[in-house]
Amino acid sequence: QVDLVESGGDSVVPGGSLRLSCAATGNTYGSYNLAWFRQAPGGEREGIASIHTSGNVHYPDSVKGRFTISRVNAKNTLYLRMNSLKPEDTAIYYCAARFGGVWRPSLSLDPQFYTSWGQGTQVTVSS
Repeated sequence: QVDLVESGGDSVVPGGSLRLSCAATGNTYGSYNLAWFRQAPGGEREGIASIHTSGNVHYPDSVKGRFTISRVNAKNTLYLRMNSLKPEDTAIYYCAARFGGVWRPSLSLDPQFYTSWGQGTQVTVSS
């Protein structure tokens, strides 16, 4: 298990940008597969970006080209850069982690794949 803490959520206007961070404890961070999820009010938790221990990434079509996931293992930190934000991006954003496991792109956006979760950070996109 690893403890995760998200930060960087804010209110922005449509077309704006944000960078979310997810700080983790532990000294085996590089062995964790990581992802970002979001959940809008009344909606299900949606996988929006994942990154394998090797650095391979995967995105759903809804955010591809607008969002970028990255990790800095030396800092135990995961990032999500979000550009061209839309009102429909409004949600609570969560980071998630799993030690090892068989990583496949489609599976990497399934919340059941992950065993550790942060508490979430709110992103609101509104004019």
